[in-house]
Amino acid sequence: MSDDAPVPSAEASSAEAAERLAAEMHAHSARLEALIRDQIHGNGGALPFWRFMELALYAPGLGYYSAGATKLGAAGDFVTAPELGPLFAECVAEALAPALSQCGPDADFLEIGGGSGAFAEAALEHLQALQALPRHYLILEPSADLRERQRERLRARLAPALFARVHWLDGPVAQDWNGVVFANEVLDALPTSRFALLGGEVYEEHVTVGADGRLRRIDRPADALLSAAVRHLERQCGHDFAEGYRSEVLPQLPYWLQAVIGGLRSGAILLIDYGYPRREYYDPRRGDGTLRAFHRHRLVEDVLANLGLQDITASVDFTAVAEAGTGAGFDFDGYCNQASFLIGNGLDRRLAAHEAASADEVAHHALRQQAKKLTLPGEMGERFQAIGFSRDASLAHAFLVGDLSFRL
Repeated sequence: MSDDAPVPSAEASSAEAAERLAAEMHAHSARLEALIRDQIHGNGGALPFWRFMELALYAPGLGYYSAGATKLGAAGDFVTAPELGPLFAECVAEALAPALSQCGPDADFLEIGGGSGAFAEAALEHLQALQALPRHYLILEPSADLRERQRERLRARLAPALFARVHWLDGPVAQDWNGVVFANEVLDALPTSRFALLGGEVYEEHVTVGADGRLRRIDRPADALLSAAVRHLERQCGHDFAEGYRSEVLPQLPYWLQAVIGGLRSGAILLIDYGYPRREYYDPRRGDGTLRAFHRHRLVEDVLANLGLQDITASVDFTAVAEAGTGAGFDFDGYCNQASFLIGNGLDRRLAAHEAASADEVAHHALRQQAKKLTLPGEMGERFQAIGFSRDASLAHAFLVGDLSFRL
């Protein structure tokens, strides 16, 4: 190249990079859509919505959680509590440390869905400070890309002795084991069935290819399992669902929970997510359910759009979670909103400890903002809920503030 050849401006280079990225994302989405269309064709012209959601989120190499796009934090599509800072993970560690101690020196910690690794980092460091380290810190992560990001983060930030305790699993722990299970914002991403009441009968939403060649949702008569699940909801709620009422239900939730905990004999289970008790979830005024999609921190109305590039989620029926936990043979220990859970498990102490460790007012402000985001009603404080179970251990101490079990 000659010395007087024009040099692309920073703006031009940035625009070209953005165009390349947009083209790559479009091609990625097109490949996933082609896979889904093939599945629709092979399934008689329509897929149950839960199967569409499963492919959209988890198809190997193509689904939203299986591909390599950034999902977490400011550059992603949503921000989870652990991404805000260490306070959330430290409070969870405070809650689970007694159960780990009760399970003895062979107790393991299983995190389902490890996100960026931020939770594991803060939780392990605080469990060490509490002298309650697990034998192994296990991460059950379906995304190969996220697994590698977690590994890189934890290797760089944890002391070697702590990092040596971290192991990634390809599937649930098959053998008998003792310890604790934790999942944050996992239940809302489980592929869910969608139902509708039409002419007094239960129908199931499916995804098909319309006459215009675009994906669209249609209704087909529900099978016996889904119909029975919906009629059970009506009995539990004390009223029949109105004509045209639509929502979600997870009849497979008990099987999922028993599968992911594997051979857990004794210990505790703590699950945190956004959702409602059953009667609030299926309130007649919520006539189209809770299904939604998120892309770049924005709500997207069309869950069939941006395939592989947007999160698809539904709120959690915490009454169903309580039924699944006790059905798996565990004692129900408590249920409350996230604000009460964090306050009851040392949030004030952890905030004070971090502030005392630094004289930086900017850092103090960031910590207070983190605490507000986690606990204020208009942020995560009331929308997110925590629920706990145990067997031959106890998690009841973690729910002494603001228990809402009476609402389940």
